[in-house]
Amino acid sequence: MIENDALEALIRNKLPDADVRIVDRTGTMDHFNLTIRSSAFSGKTLLEQHRAVYDALGNALRDGRVHAVELKTITTENEQCPTV
Repeated sequence: MIENDALEALIRNKLPDADVRIVDRTGTMDHFNLTIRSSAFSGKTLLEQHRAVYDALGNALRDGRVHAVELKTITTENEQCPTV
């Protein structure tokens, strides 16, 4: 289990300008839908964008605090992360 604030902190540690939206999919605090907007994604393929997020979540994925993640990464300056 991981709190939303701690999850966001992991992402912002690697992607400081990230706008992060988190939805706990199951109520168990280990399955998440993440929408992340960052300038770091500009010029990157979707695979590279997702790898950057998985890299940020590495320890939490390995130790089981995060079990499953569904990602949406956003690169355009015009598109905003949806509010939850």
